[in-house]
Parts: sequence; structure tokens; C-alpha cells
Amino acid sequence: MKLIIQIPCLNEALTLPATLADLPTSVPGVDVIETLVIDDGSSDETVRVARAHGVKHIVRFRRRKGLAAAFMAGIDASLQAGADIIVNTDGDNQYAGREIARLVAPLLAGDADIVIGDRNIRDLTHMSWPKKMLQRFGSWAVRQVSNTAVPDTTSGFRAYTRDAALRMTVVSEFSYTLESIIQAGKKKMAIAHVEIATNQRTRPSRLFGSIFSYLKQSGATIVRIYAMYEPLKIFTYIGSTVFLVGFAIALRFVYYFYFYKDTGKIQSVILSAVLMIVGFQVVLIGLLADVISGNRKLLEDVLYRVRRMEIARTSSTDTAETKDT
Repeated sequence: MKLIIQIPCLNEALTLPATLADLPTSVPGVDVIETLVIDDGSSDETVRVARAHGVKHIVRFRRRKGLAAAFMAGIDASLQAGADIIVNTDGDNQYAGREIARLVAPLLAGDADIVIGDRNIRDLTHMSWPKKMLQRFGSWAVRQVSNTAVPDTTSGFRAYTRDAALRMTVVSEFSYTLESIIQAGKKKMAIAHVEIATNQRTRPSRLFGSIFSYLKQSGATIVRIYAMYEPLKIFTYIGSTVFLVGFAIALRFVYYFYFYKDTGKIQSVILSAVLMIVGFQVVLIGLLADVISGNRKLLEDVLYRVRRMEIARTSSTDTAETKDT
């Protein structure tokens, strides 16, 4: 049983040594533990520090591509390196390395495909009250659209089985955390969570510049990914709402026409006709999108099979390696 701990990094030369030192050297039920660093176009000495501390695998971007791209590059490299279990953690040493044993335990027991670390947001002292409320609301929204029970959906401390990692196809450029949960929920994967301890905060988050930016990006991600898997439901809701508004306006015209002989509300007839036509067209678009969604599911299955065959052929080396992309 091989465990690879992947660490996406952006200018983490100062915090990476502590992160690496905090990682466990042995985990019950695991035979081999290796580390992989994904350098997201850092301008500091992140790669040099990783090599100096004995990191076995390094993936290096020539320019910054974002956290989601770094996460997926790490997943691909870990699979090619023969990982049976992949743990993702942060380069700022936010997550306690000693918790990895608890994180992977449900995977080793065969009870889950994915395990996500729950930071117990309410007890975090460095997070302000408004941010805690937003995080709880965001996690609730993700649970509703994904049909999962994950309490801390933005946690980057998570573990994947080999098969679950093969099925991951993150398309967002912002972050993988929300999208991967919604995707896993729609694919009926078994998702578990465990409460974890965290280390002292070493620096502010660099994922987003402001709360407004985070809300905008997260909201767009949730809506887009949900629409990918449930397009007919979304377009039916929208189209039906527009159609019913138009229908209500038409009833208003009929009411005044028959009871008051008022023929002067022609604008209502025009508006209701436009709204009902638009609503009907939106529902038709939903039917088309549902067909496209079915094709996407077929393509994801094909991609899963292709990746599995590719990784079976290139399954990895025992030597340290650096990949530039």
C-alpha cells in the first residue's frame, strides 16, 4: 500500500520545511509514504527547498496556473507514481501532519472513497465571525447541491483512493475544493469526514483578495458545476418561473377584459406572450443541455478508462523526478 502526500505550493519556501517536517514517516496499514510538491510558478526557492528536504517527486509549472490546476497535476503525478492513496495538504503547514493517519483510516478500512478533514470552523480563533458564517453557509449550499454531508467543504486536507482520484476531472480555474465534492456526490462516491486539528496560522490566505471575490468565485463555481450535472432541473426551474409570470399577467388581462370590459391593457398581452415564449424556450434549452450532460458522463467514463490504462503502462519509477509543465 503506497501513500503519496501531495503539496500544492506557491512561494512556500519559508513554510515548506515545517510542513515537510510535520508529515508522518509511517502510517498503520501503509507500506510506503512518499511526498510530491507541485510548484505553481513560484518566484522564490520553493523547488530548491523541496529538493533539499528530500521530496521524491516534484511537478513544476513555468508560470502560475492556479490551485485547481496544481491539484489536478498532483493527482496525475501521484497516480503515475503508483499511489494507492493520495493525501492533499497545504504548503503553509495549516493542517497537522499527525492527522494523516486518521484521515486515511476510512479508506484503508474500505468505508469511503474520499475523506475530508473537518477543521471545526467554529473553534478556529484566526477566522473572523463573518467569515465563519459565510463558510458555514457555503458548506450548507454545497451539501444541498451535492447530496453529501461534508461539514467543511473548503478544507484542502483530504484523502482519495486510487479509483476516486482517477475519476476526478476538475475544470474550475479557481479552486478544486467545492467542485470535487459536488462532482463526487453526483458520481455517487462514498465521502466521509473526520475532525482534525490544525496548526497555528502562518500567513493569510492567498487564494482570494477579498470576501466579495471569494463569494463571486465560489458562487459561480457551485452554479456552473451543478448545472453540468443537473441542467434540466435548473433550466426547468428558470423556464417555469418565467412562463408562470407571463401566464399570471395573461390571467390579469383576461380578468379585466371579462369583468370590466377593459381592452386597454394590450401591453400586458404582449409582455405575457413574450415571457411565456421565453420560458418555453428556456425549458427546451434545458432538454438540450440534459442531452449534452449525458454525453459528458459518457466522456468522463471514457476518460477514466483511458487514464487507468495510461497509468497502468507508465506506473512509476522508484527514482526522484521533476516534471516541468
